[in-house]
Amino acid sequence: MAKYIHELPNWPKFEWDERGLAKQLAAVRHRQGRLIGRMQELGFPLREEAVLQTLTEDVLKSSEIEGEILDRDQVRSSIARRLGIDAAALPSADRNVEGVVQMMLDATQRYREKLTQDRLYGWHASLFPTGRSGMKTIVAGAWRNEKSGPMRVASGPYGREQVHYEAPLAGRLDAEMHAFLDWFNGADDTDLVLKAALAHLWFVTIHPFEDGNGRIARAIADVSLARSEESTQRFYSMSAQIRLERNAYYDMLESTQKGDLDITPWMEWFLGCLDRAFDGAEKTLAVVFKKADFWKKNSAAPFNDRQRDIVNRLLNGFEGKLTSSRWATIEKCSPDTALRDIADLVERGILTKDAGGGRSTSYSLVDRMAK
Repeated sequence: MAKYIHELPNWPKFEWDERGLAKQLAAVRHRQGRLIGRMQELGFPLREEAVLQTLTEDVLKSSEIEGEILDRDQVRSSIARRLGIDAAALPSADRNVEGVVQMMLDATQRYREKLTQDRLYGWHASLFPTGRSGMKTIVAGAWRNEKSGPMRVASGPYGREQVHYEAPLAGRLDAEMHAFLDWFNGADDTDLVLKAALAHLWFVTIHPFEDGNGRIARAIADVSLARSEESTQRFYSMSAQIRLERNAYYDMLESTQKGDLDITPWMEWFLGCLDRAFDGAEKTLAVVFKKADFWKKNSAAPFNDRQRDIVNRLLNGFEGKLTSSRWATIEKCSPDTALRDIADLVERGILTKDAGGGRSTSYSLVDRMAK
């Protein structure tokens, strides 16, 4: 009797309730379109900032799902440099960070290109540039082989592990991946959001690599989501939402991989998770939306370059107190010029003096959400 889905006679002939999913899919597609439309209304600098924030979250959270914690500033620096965004104040990135970023950007920036065996090998090699996963040497940039033994997903202490899933034997991988890639690159009438859900499940069920299968499965889903939007710009992170729902994610994978070929529950969960990812985008991009709202409401007001820069810093979450001396230092101007800039903004009701100024008066934005 088959224990896992890939042992079933009709594998991989997946089925799902299209009519039952139609309403949920339509709602997700509507939210997807609304978010993209909202972002397109922003100016280029704010869209660029939104993409940088989203991709940073995507890389960080996809790694966190697998228990790997990356340095946020290094991730942001690597993405910014590769996208041609100014990152002068950010540190250089370690090669393991560079590898993860390289894979994620290849998935989203080259979404139109075919997904091939060589491309997947490149992604895997970039994830494991030293050929090691933790303390273990692995085959990097190639399918796993018989030497690695059965590929199991397990939890618990060594010697008393609980096996949640066992992948197809290594001897099946060439045929399994050939079938998967033919389907993924082929044209059919499957909605591309549903295709992202199925691709994620199908790939991670084959589990063709010794390690990194989850991250690569999520990158493959991102390819299909980018195709559904016909855009290289990302404004939400499915990986960030999966990270928040990690236990439910693994439970759903396990129940699906131990079930039958009707994967409707997995599709429902994926669509629900994607819908919640749009909620997450609102939080991740709150600063971007706040800046857009501020500048829209103050579009007719005159700001010199120094004032515009400081206001943006305040909207970003200025660290410490803004004094005239800090203004002069940041903007490389005289103290008198800094005072004139500040006085002008105070007079116009954009800045206000903080209470209890003491020896050095500090300033804050007035009612930031309303302005």
